[in-house]
Amino acid sequence: MGGRWQTLQVSHTNLVPLRRRMQPRDPHEAHRVATPLELLFDLVFVVAIASAAAGWHHGIVEGHVGDLAGFVMVFFAIWWAWMNFTWFASAYDCDDVAYRLLAFAIMAGSLLIAAGTPGLFDTGQSTLVVAGYAVMRFAMVAMWLRAAGGHPEGRQTALWYAGGIAVVQALWIGRLLVEGLPALLVSFWALVVLELLVPVLAERHGITPFHPHHIAERYSLLTIIVLGEVILASVQAVQGALVEGRRPGLLLVVAGGLLTVFAMWWLYFKREHADLFEGPVRTTFAVGYGHYVVFASVAATGAALAAAVDVVQGDGHVAPRVVGLALASSVAVYVWALGAMHAALDRDRREGLAGGAVGVLALVVGAAGASMGVTVLLIGLVLAGAVAQHVLSTRDEPDAVTTA
Repeated sequence: MGGRWQTLQVSHTNLVPLRRRMQPRDPHEAHRVATPLELLFDLVFVVAIASAAAGWHHGIVEGHVGDLAGFVMVFFAIWWAWMNFTWFASAYDCDDVAYRLLAFAIMAGSLLIAAGTPGLFDTGQSTLVVAGYAVMRFAMVAMWLRAAGGHPEGRQTALWYAGGIAVVQALWIGRLLVEGLPALLVSFWALVVLELLVPVLAERHGITPFHPHHIAERYSLLTIIVLGEVILASVQAVQGALVEGRRPGLLLVVAGGLLTVFAMWWLYFKREHADLFEGPVRTTFAVGYGHYVVFASVAATGAALAAAVDVVQGDGHVAPRVVGLALASSVAVYVWALGAMHAALDRDRREGLAGGAVGVLALVVGAAGASMGVTVLLIGLVLAGAVAQHVLSTRDEPDAVTTA
């Protein structure tokens, strides 16, 4: 009896080896889903995303439109590190102790970025942000070196990744010596181009064996997590309405904010996304990179909604029209990006045209100069109208019952 009980206990234990050979996963593996480590990874990264959104929120409220550059820079660092690990894990997740520790190092680096974000918004430069980014990137170098040693067929690709990441990271560290806003901006975009080129050059030596359905799920999960920023702003409006006696403007922000987050979710998940990553390499790169715009626009929407709450409560130092345009611009960029991706894949211009029309209408609402609550509500209604248009246009399709 004792022996049977001991065997039963061992069978329920998740035994993790100290180190195993890092070999590629089967890109056609059935029932491949996000692992608990990947879910923790996303949870930690949301802290860094919240820090970037908070910086832009503060910039909107104070009328510092130039803080948008800081938001773009910080969000790129967060998204790029997240994306690099996500695609690597889809291909080479061996789940040993060494792999987990390197993943933890990347998470720790994201927290350093979150801690250094306020300084970057203030001065345009942050040693702490660069240090956090260096921790994440050199951890990825170690990951790719492991893949090079465990997968001979993909060694050249892995070494190109490891070498490219290391060289560009050294340049990021050297950028700490750069002074002056123009030089900082030029050097930033130059290094962004180099970062984006590393996968392009590396994949010429062999395509990384990622799992399309797993990648689609990982992107979907991050979309939901970033939408949490929009929900947080709506919750803040609810709290303000309760404290301040149900001020009408806050109630309108609550309604508009909820319509916005629900509609953004619906528009993203109105179709399966795995086929976005199953096409030609060029299409895969375009969709993978294009999601930066999707994620950043969602986070910016949450920041703008939080600024709208401040304006209604009298805590903002900026005209409602500025906040309305910030919100409308974020929403417009979101629907334009989704419309472009879906139109390119489906070869249907109507997707792009519909997204373009919704974005323009949102901008018109934002620029109209109505009260803050009315502006937020109308933008939410515009997005809700886009959802209604999708439902009505697909109801006669054979599988409309399951996809609409």
